[in-house]
Amino acid sequence: MTGLGERLETIREERWGLLADLAFAVIWVTVVDVIFRALEGPDWAYYMFMLAGIVAYFGFFASLKLARKR
Repeated sequence: MTGLGERLETIREERWGLLADLAFAVIWVTVVDVIFRALEGPDWAYYMFMLAGIVAYFGFFASLKLARKR
């Protein structure tokens, strides 16, 4: 098990990556929630859009990494 010092060091090293992850999650959930409150969509579609956020997250950051390589 890692100690608190190791966890803090990891956070310091990855701070911008963690911040980007958090920002993506907050924005995705907010947008989906606003859309479904406005449209009063079915619950199953709401949850499917939330799950689609996982695919969108990995797709976005994979394309970002690919763009940085070029």
